[in-house]
Amino acid sequence: MDDGGVHAPKREAFETAARTNTDPKGFVREVEEFREEPFGLYMFRRSDHPRFDALESWLLPGLDVRANVFHFTAGNERDQGVYLDIAGVSREGAVWRTEDWYLDLVEHPGRPVELIDVDELLAASAAQLLDTATAERAIRAATRAVAGVTAHGHNVDAWLAAAGAPVSWR
Repeated sequence: MDDGGVHAPKREAFETAARTNTDPKGFVREVEEFREEPFGLYMFRRSDHPRFDALESWLLPGLDVRANVFHFTAGNERDQGVYLDIAGVSREGAVWRTEDWYLDLVEHPGRPVELIDVDELLAASAAQLLDTATAERAIRAATRAVAGVTAHGHNVDAWLAAAGAPVSWR
C-alpha cells in the first residue's frame, strides 16, 4: 500500500452533460471529450499531475473495468500500456460513476500483465470497507482480465475487442 493504511473504495463521477470528472478527493476537472458507445464511456481530460499531463479512460460496466492510458510527461515515462482499474461502473442518466475495487492490472507491452494492489483489496475486505460479494466480484473480474489479456498475446486492446469493447485511443 502506498501509505501503509487502509482506505475506503475510491469513487468518481463523470458528468457528460456538464463535461466534468469529479475525482475521489472531490476535485472537479474539465473533460475535453466524452464519447458514449454501447459498451461504455470514453473520457479524455488534461491533468495537472506532475507525472502525466493527460488521461484517457474507458468505463466498461460489462467487464467491471476502467481502462486508462496515461500521457506521461518528459522524464516520467513508464514501461506500461493500458492500466486497468477493477471497478464497479454504473450510470444514472448523464452521470456515470465508478467505485475502485483496489485491484489493478498493468499492461507491459510484449510481457505478461501485472496484477497489483492485492494487499489493498485484502486489507479493505478485512476492515469491512468492501463486502465479501464485492470482493469476490473484483477477484473474478481481475481473473477474467488476466486470462483474457494473456490469451490475446498480452494485449489489453485485443482482449477488450474480443470481449465486446473495441476501444480506441487518441
